[in-house]
Amino acid sequence: MLDKAAHENFPVAPFFLPRAWRTDLMAVYGYARLVDDIGDGDLAPGGADAELLGLERDRADDALAMLDAFETDLRRVFQPAAEPRHPLLRALCPTVHRHGLAQEPFLGLIEANRQDQRIRRYATYQDLLDYCELSANPVGRLVLGITGTASPERTRRSDAICTALQIIEHLQDVAEDLRRDRVYLPAEDMKRFGVTEADLAAPRGGVRLRALVAKEAERAAALLNEGTPLVGSVHGRLKVLLAGFVAGGRAALRAVAAAGHDVLPGPPRPTKLSLLREVGATLRREG
Repeated sequence: MLDKAAHENFPVAPFFLPRAWRTDLMAVYGYARLVDDIGDGDLAPGGADAELLGLERDRADDALAMLDAFETDLRRVFQPAAEPRHPLLRALCPTVHRHGLAQEPFLGLIEANRQDQRIRRYATYQDLLDYCELSANPVGRLVLGITGTASPERTRRSDAICTALQIIEHLQDVAEDLRRDRVYLPAEDMKRFGVTEADLAAPRGGVRLRALVAKEAERAAALLNEGTPLVGSVHGRLKVLLAGFVAGGRAALRAVAAAGHDVLPGPPRPTKLSLLREVGATLRREG
């Protein structure tokens, strides 16, 4: 589960951070990744996770039952003298108690994945933003909690960055999401650009779809710009980490643009060199 961190658009817990931060960030990442894998049906075969959570192995494919059981186990993290059943939640306990983290961000990630089971299309851009409030923004708030830097203004900036990163990921994964019977392109925008779901299933993106992707990428870039002052509000290694988050989004957007905004043949991914360049550019702007 934790090995998947290397495949994200942004650095999860890079080597230059203090060891305690790296441990805590990876604990939060492991939690978030497992919740997403439950919601997406991507758990390792065999039903071991279901058994760990107290379910029969044959219920591992029941995402809602798994999420309910996972929430029950999560609540043990916050109960005195209670020990979670799942090892990733046991690994989370020291992080939660060391920093006094609240339940709400963790519960938000579970609720986002419940929503994925019920809602597979989004009518408006605002509906998508509301979804990102559950699916993405809690992660940034947890990073601020772990690093002891939370404030209302920083939380607002962090939310903008996290929402942007979520939208960018959806743009990269249009074809994969459709295979899961999910569409994260707002229906109002698809209608405006004359894009149908049949267009999303094509081998390559047509002119109208590429124009739509370009529009959503523009919105994500604006959110990144709104959130970027967060980088300049902190110091030291945390500044570099947050610059990495912003840079990961910008490098991914450059990869999407370099593909002509045609995301259907496969997810456009940034290179490590492009990520490093964006980190440097972000630090110069926010230095």
